[in-house]
Order: sequence, then structure tokens, then C-alpha cells
Amino acid sequence: MPELPEVEVVRRGLSTWVSGRTFDAVDVAHPRAVRRHGAGPADFAGRLAGRRAESAERRGKYLWLPLDSGDALVGHLGMSGQLLVQPAQAPDETHLRVRFTFTDGGRQLRFVDQRTFGGLAVEPMLADGVPASVAHIARDPLDPQFDDTAFAVALRRRRTGIKRALLDQTLISGVGNIYADEALWRSRLHYARATETMTKPAAALLLAQVRAVMSQALAQGGTSFDALYVNVNGESGYFDRSLDAYGQVGEPCARCGTPIRREAFMNRSSFFCPRCQPRPRAPRL
Repeated sequence: MPELPEVEVVRRGLSTWVSGRTFDAVDVAHPRAVRRHGAGPADFAGRLAGRRAESAERRGKYLWLPLDSGDALVGHLGMSGQLLVQPAQAPDETHLRVRFTFTDGGRQLRFVDQRTFGGLAVEPMLADGVPASVAHIARDPLDPQFDDTAFAVALRRRRTGIKRALLDQTLISGVGNIYADEALWRSRLHYARATETMTKPAAALLLAQVRAVMSQALAQGGTSFDALYVNVNGESGYFDRSLDAYGQVGEPCARCGTPIRREAFMNRSSFFCPRCQPRPRAPRL
């Protein structure tokens, strides 16, 4: 699933290619793509026609285009969703779910989703400028308004393992399995380290490494392991070439040479160096 850097790359593309344009028509090719819009595909299309996209925003893994109506077009890419900007004459993608055309007759916006786990909706904006469905999502660590002190306090109160806390989108958003493993490796923290043992300096170090790895990934266009994650122009990111822990099982740790280990975690995997990231005496799994 795309994480914060990948979604931010898409947001920047939408800002460049869609912001300021007015929707002409919306063709919903698969109703599941707008299942989050309770009033149905026809209402979804009707609330967008003639509306201008004012900007492109993001919180965590959610994207939205504020509209001149006061509503917002909200999207979540899920496992395989793609928002592509394509010439009108470009052939339809195999898994094209929604097509957006604009009054200027220029490039189309297309929502493509092989697995149909992603989804779109038109929702009212709340007073703080966030759509209703996104209000429960915490700010992400690259947000200038992210509160480091509040995060450190909340972290110690969680009474869980540190990786579970990093994946909790109500505590800190945008961090998924890949960047959690990378930040923990850089911080020399085992994924099961108890959150109540995290001092303020330890929390500050972890946040710094989360920001560092995400910023590096963002500069490289995100992480692409297959063709399912691409930017709005269909281009893949290449941060996968810079990973130190995630997916590196059996490879020597870049710090100490010890083979990277993989363990099952929350129906996923955790990758870590058993020497640099020693297991805590009382692990929380």
C-alpha cells in the first residue's frame, strides 16, 4: 500500500495538473470505486460537474481536492489505486474505474485500481479545512503543525510495541510497514520495544529518523516494488534501491554485517538487524 511519500508524490502531481481546473463530466465505470460516496455514482458525478478544484491536499495517506462548492473530492488509493493524468486520446487503462474530463478540454484525470480497494467520494469540508472522513487521522510527521511533544507523551501512554504505535494512524499518520522498518533500523530500535519505555530523547530520535527516511524517499519519487504504484504521469519511484531493512532478509546489515532477519508481524513482516536492534526482554508483539 502506498505510504506518505508515495501519496505526497501523487498530491504534487495533482497540484500541478488539476488544481484550478473545472470538472466537465465524470464517468464512473465501476460503482465500487465510489462506494464511499453513499448517494451513489450519479450523485457523485453530479456534485463534481461544473466545480473547480481549488488545490490538492493530503493528510497521511488521504488525498483531497477542495472544490469551489465547499465540498471536496476525497480519495484513498488503497492497495493498488492510481490517479493518472492522461491525454484524452490515450487508450483506456485495463482497470480504469473513473474518468474525469475538464472544461478546458485538456488532459483527463483517471482513477485506475486493479484490486478496487481504493475509493473516491465527494464530502463536505469541516471548519478546519479537512473532509469529514479524514478528521480522525492524525497529522503526519512532515506536517509543520505536527506536535513532537504531544506525540512523545501519547506514545508513552499507548502501552504497546513501538512499531504498532507507528502504524496507528490516529497517533501519527502516513507511516506504513516499509518506512516503519526503515526508521526503526536507523534508530536502532527493535519493533517490539515497549512504548512506555520510550524517553523523550528516544522519541525525538525516532521522529527524526522517520522524517529523514520519508524525505529521502520523497526525493526519489517513493518506493515502487511493482507497477501498481506510480505517480500521475505513470512513472515509478526508486527508493526501493536505498532500503536498509525492509525486504532485505538475509542481506548483511549496512552497519554491522549481521544478516537482516524477518519475523511475522500483524499479518505482515518486520525486517530488522538482530545485533543493532536487540529484542527487548519483555517484547510486546
